[in-house]
Amino acid sequence: MSTSSHHLTQRGQIPEACSHLIDFRSKHGSQPFRVLQKCLRVKPLGRAEIRRDPLEVPRCASCGISARSRLYACVTCAAVFCHSVESSHASAHAQLMSPGHEIAVDVDRAELFCCACSDQVYDKDFDASVVLAQTAAASTLGGGSTIRVVAPPENMRKRKRVEYKPWTPDPKEQLLMRKGSSVLKSDDGESTNSLPWGLRGLNNLGNTCFMNSVLQALLHTPPLRNYFLSDRHNRYICQQKTNISNGSAGNDTNKNSKLCLACDMDAMFSAVFSGDRMPYSPAKFLYSWWQHAANLASYEQQDAHEFFISMLDGIHEKVEKERGKPQSQGNGDCCIAHRVFSGILRSDVTCTACGFTSTTYDPCVDISLDLEPNKGGSTKNSSKSHHTLNAEAESMISGQHSGISTLLGCLDRFTRPERLGADQKFFCQQCQVRQESLKQMSIRKLPLVCCFHIKRFEHSSSRNMSRKVDRYLQFPFSLDMSPYLSSSILRSRFGNRLFTFGEDESDASNELPAEFELFAVVTHTGKLDAGHYVTYLRLSNQWYKCDDAWISPVSESIVRAAQAYMMFYVQKVLYFKASEKS
Repeated sequence: MSTSSHHLTQRGQIPEACSHLIDFRSKHGSQPFRVLQKCLRVKPLGRAEIRRDPLEVPRCASCGISARSRLYACVTCAAVFCHSVESSHASAHAQLMSPGHEIAVDVDRAELFCCACSDQVYDKDFDASVVLAQTAAASTLGGGSTIRVVAPPENMRKRKRVEYKPWTPDPKEQLLMRKGSSVLKSDDGESTNSLPWGLRGLNNLGNTCFMNSVLQALLHTPPLRNYFLSDRHNRYICQQKTNISNGSAGNDTNKNSKLCLACDMDAMFSAVFSGDRMPYSPAKFLYSWWQHAANLASYEQQDAHEFFISMLDGIHEKVEKERGKPQSQGNGDCCIAHRVFSGILRSDVTCTACGFTSTTYDPCVDISLDLEPNKGGSTKNSSKSHHTLNAEAESMISGQHSGISTLLGCLDRFTRPERLGADQKFFCQQCQVRQESLKQMSIRKLPLVCCFHIKRFEHSSSRNMSRKVDRYLQFPFSLDMSPYLSSSILRSRFGNRLFTFGEDESDASNELPAEFELFAVVTHTGKLDAGHYVTYLRLSNQWYKCDDAWISPVSESIVRAAQAYMMFYVQKVLYFKASEKS
């Protein structure tokens, strides 16, 4: 999509609003949007659409099609036209008509669209009307009936935090609850007790499925969920501390010092786990993330993995600024993000001439698996934030390649000794010259939650082109990471000669459990430039598909057949270290 009107001028600013929408609002105000409110209809599953009549089948005024492409109704003249990457009658209509016909609305999703920019646009009044219509539909039986809505008051959903006080009902209160209680029913007739707590859809704010998919996984990451729901990070107290420190520093303090992604996560956890089933709009979090990652702030589709790394870095940077000195993410004590996801990798490079071994340790927050389209040798790339594993890929869908690629096979390849090429000779401190060597990776410390990222987007420098790798990868629901620990790798290399383990390596695993359980899978479907992210969550031993605002239960077979892009595993048994202050 075109984003020429959304470029950033400097770090810390959100993209500029669409100039065509600004001109439209200046000339017509909000009157055209009030007219659209009369046509708002909400389907039983909660999706809003634009229909003048409930039985109306909209068609393109130019070609007459009613499917295959998206249909948009001009807000000015109500004419309906189609739009696709190949051709756009909606854009042609905006060019032929006089200025003022650029803004249209998606008739199937009730989302505003600029035909001149070929991009989705956001208007808070119209979005508030859609959300209110969905809320009103949830409380009525006729979800498909016409709903008249008005703009909600400011801070309509603002909740006041109250001090927690434990309460246990006495016998009289228990009797009263048994007599006066009844099972609540959802709109589809199912008992709300059967739905997991915190299972709530996230509204797409315009190509933000990449963000929604990762947020769904993080909202249901057990250690992260327990941290925020136990009020370990109180956003009100955090903001008070920030205001006090800014006041003592003077008025010229950078406004980004008030930015705290952990505070926005705290607000999101409060909203998602409030019991409200209506889809939640993470607009405040998106705004804060745009300020942190200005180079990624646009209405284009972004990479879910890049968003995941950027978000963890944002939480980590806030802690560094507060403490006044850099904190090591490898020890897992610097911030909640790295307490949950940070691990340590060990790299051993052994000189083939004299046997001297150089050992380095690198922190990591995830492990990336590089799927190659054809069988080939493995190469390993390391970075501070994540590390690459290479494995043979095969297509289970097309059946054009033989063999099976598995997550365990990728990990075996990652921890297998690899002979570095002649162009990768390292300087041996004992030989005092560059020598050929063997390199072996292992995991020094396991995180509480292991995140595996499948590299499905590759770039060819020779052909100067990028493409998506559509390959199937088998992944287990239960994963034993003990064979890939440094202690296991070194024991298999040296046997019982523990003196060769080096400093503190005999307790590399710290005797912590290495059994992990899969609880979230982020998938990507479509092409490189036109795809969609969806998350599968395992809650109460049932899998659910989270597709932006729409959530539905699915079977295990659907999850196993998914084209995994990111996988989240949590330790089966979590041990908590006693506080030193107690």
